Amino acid sequence: MSHQPNFVSSQKETGLSLNLDPIDWQQLYLLAKLTPGQRMQAMAQSSAFGRAMLRGAFRRRFPELTIEEINMKMFYYLQNQTEYHDE
Repeated sequence: MSHQPNFVSSQKETGLSLNLDPIDWQQLYLLAKLTPGQRMQAMAQSSAFGRAMLRGAFRRRFPELTIEEINMKMFYYLQNQTEYHDE
């Protein structure tokens, strides 16, 4: 018998709250049909899209900066986001 973690008590103990979006069953079924390589490619494309959106936001906010300076701002922004790393 496998041990299932008790997420409700874990949330209470840590003080963390999980606010998850509803499950998109159609998207889940589409992803399940992909090969592992296709899933990795979709993940990479999604990640690139997110970075492009962030880069665009920084370019609008700081039009005077070079692309290298914007990339550094992105790096520092992502480095300080708790959802991207464990603390």
